[in-house]
Amino acid sequence: MVKILARVSEILAEHLNLDPQKITLDTTFAELEADSLDVVEIVMTLEDEYNIEIPDEQVEKIEAVGQVVEAIHAQVA
Repeated sequence: MVKILARVSEILAEHLNLDPQKITLDTTFAELEADSLDVVEIVMTLEDEYNIEIPDEQVEKIEAVGQVVEAIHAQVA
């Protein structure tokens, strides 16, 4: 999961112009000042990256980076 977190952090940092080292599993999208559209765009990028699909119902419930990492890990593990 460490590799997934690193890649998720890189993508978040690129998308939101942030320092990836400040992003942890507990970081919320609210703390990153990401709105729901940002979250959808980031998830779509990650779905393409990992060749997976995270259900919309699950995406709507995502509040923290750790939830995204867990969703990816569940499908690629």
